[in-house]
Amino acid sequence: MCNFLLWVLFVTLLTRKGYCQSPHYPAPKIVGLDSDSPSQSLTVSWENDLSSAVRFYDLEVLHTETNETVHSETVMVAPRTDGTVHKWKWISPTPLECTSLSVRIRSNLPQVSSEWSKPWNLTGKDVLEDGRAQMYPQDKVVPVGSNTTFCCIVPDGKKFGSIMVGRGKLPFTRISRRSYVSVRINQPASSSTGTNVFCLYQNEELADGSVVFVGYPPEPRNLICETRDLQSVECGWSLERVTHLYGTRRTFYSLNERECESANGFSATEHKCRFNMTLAPGEQNWTLTARNHLGKVELMDTADLNHRVRPRAPEVVVELLGAWNASLRWHWVVPWYGKLPLVCQVWIFSEGNPKPTPHIYVGPGLTQALLRDLWPDSKYAAQVRCATQQNFWKWGDWSSEIRFKTKEDRPDPVNVWVQMHSELDGCIVWKPLSKSQSHGQLKGYEVSWSSPGNRVQRNSVLSTGPYYVPISLEGLASDYVVTVMAWNNASDSPAISITVPSSPEDGDGALSEMVSNGGTFHLSWPPSPNSTCGYVVTWYPTSWNRTCSLDWEKLPGDNSSARIQSESFIAGERYTFSVYACTPGAPLLLEKRLGYVEEQAPTGTVTRLMADQIDSSVRLSWEPVPLEGQRGFIRGYLIYLYNVTQLQLIENITDPSIMSYTATQLSYTTYKFTVKAYTSAGAGKEATVSIKLDPFTDLLIMEILIAAGSMTVLLVLVTALCYTKREWMKKTFYPEIPEPRVPEWKPTQAFGAQTLDMTPCAHSYVHIVETRRRTSGKEELKVVLEDSEEGEQWGNGPPDMDSDGQSFLRYYNQVVGEDPGLAPSGTGSSGLSSRSTGSARTEVTYTGIQTSSTSACSSACIPAAMEAPLSAGYRPQKASIPAQAEVSDDPQLDAGTEYQPQCSWKLDSPEETSLDSSLGSPTSVNSSQFLLPEPSGEENCSPAPSTTWFRNLLSGSGKP
Repeated sequence: MCNFLLWVLFVTLLTRKGYCQSPHYPAPKIVGLDSDSPSQSLTVSWENDLSSAVRFYDLEVLHTETNETVHSETVMVAPRTDGTVHKWKWISPTPLECTSLSVRIRSNLPQVSSEWSKPWNLTGKDVLEDGRAQMYPQDKVVPVGSNTTFCCIVPDGKKFGSIMVGRGKLPFTRISRRSYVSVRINQPASSSTGTNVFCLYQNEELADGSVVFVGYPPEPRNLICETRDLQSVECGWSLERVTHLYGTRRTFYSLNERECESANGFSATEHKCRFNMTLAPGEQNWTLTARNHLGKVELMDTADLNHRVRPRAPEVVVELLGAWNASLRWHWVVPWYGKLPLVCQVWIFSEGNPKPTPHIYVGPGLTQALLRDLWPDSKYAAQVRCATQQNFWKWGDWSSEIRFKTKEDRPDPVNVWVQMHSELDGCIVWKPLSKSQSHGQLKGYEVSWSSPGNRVQRNSVLSTGPYYVPISLEGLASDYVVTVMAWNNASDSPAISITVPSSPEDGDGALSEMVSNGGTFHLSWPPSPNSTCGYVVTWYPTSWNRTCSLDWEKLPGDNSSARIQSESFIAGERYTFSVYACTPGAPLLLEKRLGYVEEQAPTGTVTRLMADQIDSSVRLSWEPVPLEGQRGFIRGYLIYLYNVTQLQLIENITDPSIMSYTATQLSYTTYKFTVKAYTSAGAGKEATVSIKLDPFTDLLIMEILIAAGSMTVLLVLVTALCYTKREWMKKTFYPEIPEPRVPEWKPTQAFGAQTLDMTPCAHSYVHIVETRRRTSGKEELKVVLEDSEEGEQWGNGPPDMDSDGQSFLRYYNQVVGEDPGLAPSGTGSSGLSSRSTGSARTEVTYTGIQTSSTSACSSACIPAAMEAPLSAGYRPQKASIPAQAEVSDDPQLDAGTEYQPQCSWKLDSPEETSLDSSLGSPTSVNSSQFLLPEPSGEENCSPAPSTTWFRNLLSGSGKP
């Protein structure tokens, strides 16, 4: 049982899949295949004898050459009573000429399908060999934004390259042996000549081309129908957008199924349609149809055209012409317009005024109009249009423009004023008449002035100017009357007279200041009881106060304020305003003011900037900025000091009347000052001055004299003090130092030669401190005892100071000729003493010793012989001198208590001057220190001047 059920299920599935097809359902029969190339549509017709039941049919479209399915679709058809033929329409995305197509069909029941019918073929252009390339579609019209498929068929032996639109290449697909297709998507609107598409061979050679027109369907709006003459209908409409389709592809219009493009009146560019016809009373329907290759639109308007009358333009002429008016007349092309109640509008265009002035006239059958309030000697142009007064619909058409010119008339009175510069000199000034005031071709002006009892003076001025006459009066200005009038070809203007003001324009006194508000000056003044005909406000640039250039404004009635505004006002220019009261006689000056329409920073600098030194201060002074360079009211001055690389503000003077400044507590150097004037708009240019501060000469001399006097007094006081305290100062700063005294001794001569007397000098006490040897190439002073007894006595201790001749010390000079064989200091002296005393002639010759002072024993104390060379160094002697010592005759030794140095040694005899000897210096008994170094050469041993005068001062000698 289960096996049976499985078998039944298997058979059912095979039947549903079509594997088991019943022979009772034959394939449908295709009876027709129609194509439409412009629309790229394909219509299939077939028949089936099973028309009594609802059928489903499967249809397929294939490329014949490749047998590739292009489209498949299942359609349902209802039972037909009129036959068994069915149709199916398909729109191909590819032009039908590109390749051959095959169509087949089969019936499709819920559980079984028939076999496919025999294919029907539609032959394409790719199977025909004509030796040239082809491209499709040709001249196709498509809507904006659509996609279009282009195909290119290349002949045998040629290789396909590409399909191009403009400079861009389109991607392509091969659908047959010779056909290639490309799709252009979202196409924009084309130009009036369409969009060109090209097919190229592989070598970039042109194969063929096609043109596609991309546009919009028609979209007319706002259909309105009316009549112009009650014998025709005229309908107009507007377009939402341009279709971009032209020529034979343009949009065609029809009105109530009558083509608008007819010889009896239509202009497609004006979007209007007109037909001559007799209008019936009452409302009618008017239908407009618009169609092109992309669509069709209908519009409808319902109206009674007897209430929609729009007259045509009249023909206008000028009938009467004067200086202040003109008369226009017109006639109608349609005669029955004269029976309609009309309203007409006349527009007047004047010369130099492009904006027209409308005038309205109403009347039945209106044919004329009078134009008033025109200007003499002026050119005008006029146009006329009319409309029905009852059931007003629209203004009719404008007539053609008519031009005319009015006649001349006498000029208007001249606006005159007198500006006085002084009591006797001034100018007669007047405002030139404008073209509308001249009323014709102005020829000139006549000016006259006179006073009672004087002759009248006249002056003629051309119309081109200048518009002033200088005058010089001979008496009081208030007695003169000035008269000015103008004339043209028609007549003279009324004469205008004015009495000359008695006070000049440049009166003294402080003037109030004002600044405009938005380019307008607001002036007000207290009313004057003397004013009988109003007030006059005059103004002129302050820097032009001596010229004949000014402006003025006359205010009628009792006005006590004015708003002055002029295109001639210049920013940064100062103006002088004057207010006059108009009286039966001369105008009376009430007040004067100064003003700027706009203040600016000064363009000029202060003048005559000077800097003067006052002790250690600098006083700056200057003069105001010239009027033409102020550019505003000066509010103050800024003082700067140039400091290295920048300007340092040191003072802000807010009172403009103060034009000086003093800088104090300055050093004696160079300074650079800068002064700037400023207004409410800012600071102007700078003026600079430099000054060098020098010390005050008298003060410097006084300081020098005071310093010199103070030093003199101080020196006198110090000198007097030192003189009175000289003893104390002498003891304190210059104590006495005893000098060594040597007893005088005399040499003896033996054997015809000079010998030394060895007799001891009385009371010559010299203590030998040490024996110095020659070191570093220098010779030392050697001390030699006379005999052994004295040596022994010396060695046992110091000699008795009270015994004479027990011991003595001898100073020896250096040997004149240095003998290396001399005995050293250790050699005994007894032998040397024996030889010295016993021999008649000594082997060594000595020179005398020269000291700083000559003592009595200077020659007696010199030893007779010298064993060893002496030291060349200087040894000062310092010892206590007994009170009974003999005073030397040398004044230098007596001058002070201090020991004087020995300067040099001199040979006793001239014969021995050739010896190269250097003598040493003796030392003091109580001192082993050197006093002063030995001077070199033959120097003078006199004390230094500073020491001498100071010592003389202390001693009271008074010697220099």
